[in-house]
Amino acid sequence: MNSVNKTLYIPLYGKAYVSRKGIILKDGKAEEIWDAEGFKLKGKSKSKWLAYYMGMRSRVFDDWVNEKISEQKDSTVIHIGCGMDSRVERIGETNSTWYDVDFPEVIKERKRYYKEYDSYKMIEGDARSCEWLDEIPKSHHAIILMEGVSMYLKEEEVRLLLENLSNHFDKLSILMDCYTILAAKMSKYKNPINDVGVTEVYGIDDPKQFEISGSISFVKEHNITPDSLINELKGMEKAIFKRVYGGGVSKKLYRMYEYKKI
Repeated sequence: MNSVNKTLYIPLYGKAYVSRKGIILKDGKAEEIWDAEGFKLKGKSKSKWLAYYMGMRSRVFDDWVNEKISEQKDSTVIHIGCGMDSRVERIGETNSTWYDVDFPEVIKERKRYYKEYDSYKMIEGDARSCEWLDEIPKSHHAIILMEGVSMYLKEEEVRLLLENLSNHFDKLSILMDCYTILAAKMSKYKNPINDVGVTEVYGIDDPKQFEISGSISFVKEHNITPDSLINELKGMEKAIFKRVYGGGVSKKLYRMYEYKKI
């Protein structure tokens, strides 16, 4: 795998870590894959603090998807940059059709652990070019997940992706996490993704930069580390995490935004 693809092991480790501790996120598949692959992480990428952060981020995405599916039955769910994530299993059976999309080499690895069925498909594709959308039937409403993706795309590449999604679906609900410009600059020198060879990332400071007139509009910002999840930590770990990762310092670096097309 190339360096960007290797970053998928960082959130995988985080989800396996919190799952074993019985907090934040239950993810037996992450535990299984992590044990089987034995990928070697080093430095900050194997930090328990980052593991808690990755677990909380995934839980927020999970809760949001559940909410959107309950609001809009028979939706199409598309997880762009799915990596080895088991969200489709964590969410469970719904009336929706689910597509996991990632680079060919990632999907090849993924198929060692996941099986397709009528309402679940895995698609080889690059978020920067949308030919893979041709494999997904057009529908009234799509729920789009971009977890740990936008920071590897230039602003114009994100906007192109959103334009293509807008042209394909009547309605959209989109959730993505983003680096700030400060975080992108700092990432060249100090970021866990450096441990797997990635140094080139991108950030935005104004979520409205991804709006598209007459099509995609910004809805609101979501909290990546809600108190309800921080409270699952104990003692000094809870106090330290809340101060360092749950406060203003963290928000200067990392945000989560919701968009829609109606």
